[in-house]
Amino acid sequence: MVSALEMVAVRRTLRARPVLEGLSLTVDAGSCRALVGLNGAGKTTALRVMLGMLRPNSGSIRIHGRDIASARGDLWARVGHLVEMPFSYPELTARENIAAAARLHGASDPMIQESIHELGEILRMTAWLDVPAARLSLGTRQKVGLAAAFAHRPDLVVLDEPTNGLDPLAVVGLRELITTFTRDGGAALVTSHHFDEVARIADQVDILHRGRAIDSLTPGGPDLERRFFEVVLAADIAEGRS
Repeated sequence: MVSALEMVAVRRTLRARPVLEGLSLTVDAGSCRALVGLNGAGKTTALRVMLGMLRPNSGSIRIHGRDIASARGDLWARVGHLVEMPFSYPELTARENIAAAARLHGASDPMIQESIHELGEILRMTAWLDVPAARLSLGTRQKVGLAAAFAHRPDLVVLDEPTNGLDPLAVVGLRELITTFTRDGGAALVTSHHFDEVARIADQVDILHRGRAIDSLTPGGPDLERRFFEVVLAADIAEGRS
């Protein structure tokens, strides 16, 4: 079975400093995989590399079995993402920003309008859909970015700290959105600092530390946060850093 996303031995340096050091991971259809780590561990860089925003120094990335180095628009039309701060045109409304992103991914207008209606309700942002982005709060702009990631109905989504700035009702809505998405066969990769949310949505949790995946945790076990810090501390001790 071909994985929705596969990274193999990816290395990347930034400003002559190694950020990713042989990172390998896979995300299969019908699953949500979480990537957790301390600040500076390389999480956002990993996402930017797998989405083609940065080129790896070595290694390979495949989406649905196709190397992204030679990928064309039809492949990226199947991918949704939100990495770092959500982008929006300040003069356009939330609805117009979501629609523009979906059209860039090849979605039809009827699909776009249906998706915006559904996502507006799920993310509790219906009342803000016709407000210019310049007047939206940071949390509502985050909702716009999330809606844009899902509006064209991709089969792979890559989300960087997706709950940033969200109100509690929207967090619950996002949780339901990701759970339904993967149950219907979609593949999701998320980064997060919120271990309680990771435990609710992820099938597998990978610990990224100093650019390497050092362990994989089962989210259903007790005290995910404590186990994370034990693994990180053990890695530092083994490297003589503690």
